[in-house]
Amino acid sequence: MKHTLILAAAATLLLAGCKNQKDMDNPFFSEWNTPYEIPDFGRIKTEHYMPAFREGMKQQQAEIEAIVNNPEAPTFENTVLAYEYSGQLLQQVSSVFFNLSECENSPEMEAIEEEVTPLLSKHGDDIALNAKLFARIKSVYEQRESLGLNPEQMRLLEEQYKGFVRSGANVPADKQERFRQLNEQIASLTMRFAQNVLKATNAYSKELPDGTKVTLDMPTWEPFMQTCPDRKLREEVWLAFTDRCKEGQFDNTKIIDTLVNLRLERANILGFPTHADWVLDDCLAKTPENVYRCLMDIWSPALKVACQERDIYQKMLEKDEPGAKLQPWDWRYYSEKYRVEKYALDDAEVRPFFCLDSVREGAFMVANKLYGITFTERTDLPTYDPEARCFEVKNGEKTIGILYMDFHPRASKRSGAWMTEFRGQKRDLEGNNIIPIIQVVCNFTKPTADKPSLLNFDESETLFHEFGHALHGLLSKCTYPSLAGTNVPRDFVELPSQVMENWCRHPQVMKMYAKHYQTGEAIPDALIKKIEAAATYGQGFITTELLAASLLDMDYYSIQQKQAIDPLQFEEQAMNKIGLIPEIISRYRSPYFQHIFTTGYDAGYYSYTWTAILDADAFEAFAESGDLFNPELAKKFRHLLESGNTVEPMVLYRAFRGKDPSPKALLKRKGML
Repeated sequence: MKHTLILAAAATLLLAGCKNQKDMDNPFFSEWNTPYEIPDFGRIKTEHYMPAFREGMKQQQAEIEAIVNNPEAPTFENTVLAYEYSGQLLQQVSSVFFNLSECENSPEMEAIEEEVTPLLSKHGDDIALNAKLFARIKSVYEQRESLGLNPEQMRLLEEQYKGFVRSGANVPADKQERFRQLNEQIASLTMRFAQNVLKATNAYSKELPDGTKVTLDMPTWEPFMQTCPDRKLREEVWLAFTDRCKEGQFDNTKIIDTLVNLRLERANILGFPTHADWVLDDCLAKTPENVYRCLMDIWSPALKVACQERDIYQKMLEKDEPGAKLQPWDWRYYSEKYRVEKYALDDAEVRPFFCLDSVREGAFMVANKLYGITFTERTDLPTYDPEARCFEVKNGEKTIGILYMDFHPRASKRSGAWMTEFRGQKRDLEGNNIIPIIQVVCNFTKPTADKPSLLNFDESETLFHEFGHALHGLLSKCTYPSLAGTNVPRDFVELPSQVMENWCRHPQVMKMYAKHYQTGEAIPDALIKKIEAAATYGQGFITTELLAASLLDMDYYSIQQKQAIDPLQFEEQAMNKIGLIPEIISRYRSPYFQHIFTTGYDAGYYSYTWTAILDADAFEAFAESGDLFNPELAKKFRHLLESGNTVEPMVLYRAFRGKDPSPKALLKRKGML
């Protein structure tokens, strides 16, 4: 996810308070007469959002008042369930708006976001800091062992109570006003940070001598860096990419300084020494010390391999330019050049066999063989953009979800790839199952008049990765929305996505889906062997830049005292401390590191590595069984996906694997044993 997760959409609600035609014309104020109650995208206009946001907050506040003023003693039903199902209109409009703000952005959408963000922050605090509401939830929580709750009800109660505590329910009265200010400021700053990155990315475009154009979108930027022989031009484009948002109109450095210190202050108010301690208290890792230990265990072997790679590329550079010293803008060029030479593997040879549609069908095929589900494109269902494709997902004859897939860059879309949802799976109060509406968004090169979108192998793995997140949402079989699908700890949520990459890269599976876009010929064994041979190639760089970013994240959020932060100096000191070689930089420079400053991976970027241990270990079970689609193992893993957060994640994992995970499979996969 790369991953961004926001409020899950809920069932639509017909408002009783609509009094004029303008209200009646607002699609959020009426039932959506669309198949599966998909958002009525064709009717939704920007002017509809703010009235719906305001009414949604008003409705939920009335629902909260009804809970706290109930004269009956607090019970699971009249307090915990009533709160769980409150705010359905607000959830509905939030899910549509915030999803579309990332892939259909506009000045109008940005203006709405700026207006509504502080309102939502205040609304959330009004609920989290409502002493009467928390007293009722606490009363039920303290009686939990005598209430005869089933395991899922008990999990909901425990998670709800913990959520209120973590959101400030126990903050002393004299600190609540400051706590509210912190939440509002943090929300506004994260929004501004993301807007600056999008604008800075869109602001750069370089005309090339051959008449083409390079932008800072990864599908054009990375191939350029891998293939451009002009060193000065590489440097220029590299600096345009890595210098984004460090100064000028879209400067994010002051935002970082403020944001890190505000998050520290908020953590202190909540009783934690650092922001990282607060975040990790609700994760599998539990403490910053555990995270640092996990990352540093892999850092040393990764850096050793990266240094070996550097020495190879330095020699190649010296042949081209005697006396020149390898720089970060040289790395991708010589890495690709060496890969082609050593493994006779060229992206131009690989891409024709990884047509976007073939890779997508390959992901569908794997899901079908593992879980028996099917995907049928529906061109008759509402979509938010002509490029977004919609699929009906079935288990036998039963529809279990709707999947939107949006693959290509637009100026209105942020960079990267992610999965989210317009509506999460749940059961309503009558026990009816509400199917999920899931969205996968990527930024792959667009097709041309004579050629479809052709992916490199990394992009193919990205598609499988995000599709794995989608399966987590689509296969959910939970009762309560806050426990369903991907609503699990951050250092567990990447397991369903990362494990899918293993099927993408396995030779047996490649033979099934990798077809030449012109001839339909299956990928040749010789090319598969080249891809296999190159599988561990470049892992020093890949692992080192990922770990560097993860450690930088932890350093920001492990500070224990308020301090003036110059992000560029802070980053340099953090990288020097771990001995990162100057030819490699952190995967994301601080001023555009959206994961940790906007999309919810603050003190959590380590989770990609933490979960990689799980995913490698999990796939090893299938490999050891001799059947990549082992029905018994697939059934057990499907149970893990279906369970969401209704069970402790590691209990689910051990039930699947039969033991605790080992890092051995990951190191083996990376060629670092």
